Amino acid sequence: MVAWREGGELLSLAGLRGGDDPVAMLGLYGLDRLTEEVDRRWAGAGTLLEESSVVFEPPVATCTKICCLALNYVAHAEEGGMEVPPEPVLFFKPPSALTGHNRPVTAPARTKHLEHEVELAVVIGSVVRDLPAERWREAVAGYTVINDMTARDLQLANIARNAPWDQSKGFDTFAPTGPYLATVDEVPDPQALELTLEVGGQVRQRANTEQMVFGVPELIADLSDGMTLLPGDLIATGTIAGIAPLQDGDVMRATVQGVGTLVNTVDFGPPKP
Repeated sequence: MVAWREGGELLSLAGLRGGDDPVAMLGLYGLDRLTEEVDRRWAGAGTLLEESSVVFEPPVATCTKICCLALNYVAHAEEGGMEVPPEPVLFFKPPSALTGHNRPVTAPARTKHLEHEVELAVVIGSVVRDLPAERWREAVAGYTVINDMTARDLQLANIARNAPWDQSKGFDTFAPTGPYLATVDEVPDPQALELTLEVGGQVRQRANTEQMVFGVPELIADLSDGMTLLPGDLIATGTIAGIAPLQDGDVMRATVQGVGTLVNTVDFGPPKP
């Protein structure tokens, strides 16, 4: 079920075309008409949902790919001892890595070193290919929060072997996303958003999207150059400095200003023999 959040309340949109897919619903109605439908439901005493009892799914029901950008903030590149790239560096997470708000992030037995990476995610809303940077807004349905979970020990081992390291990023639950899809009217400028990540109440990551090496228009133009982006696809725009190891039971709060706060608990499972 899709719901609309406003003023701290959740309004059910059950029965509207688009079913359980918020991106499809935006595509079918358009933002203006969908807002009118929502206003009618508020006026007609529509069904309100208790947020504490809602089970959150990722805010994209259909996703063919999660396009992730590496080293897109100077300070993050420097903390890893790497050079800032001259052009965007892309890797992918599979859609099977997606999980929702308030869901656990489960580390597989093969890793002992898990780290968090808060990021702004762009949600694609239309079929686009070869889109020039000045028309980037045509591609965007909205924005959400993503935590680019990383098995750092596996990633570093692969880097040392000069081998691809997508696997260290692509395990099940390694792309927690949500809790909401913030529509474009709520985020007039994606390059002016504060990013923070807290663990146990301690701030570990804090920066602003204005510090991106490659901004959202450039990323959309670069990614769509020869590759079709489809509705529900995600662009994870890169993390900021402050990555650090996690322990079993740690609670991560990943926040993007004006978009939402994504909460997930780390689960390393029972001790391995």
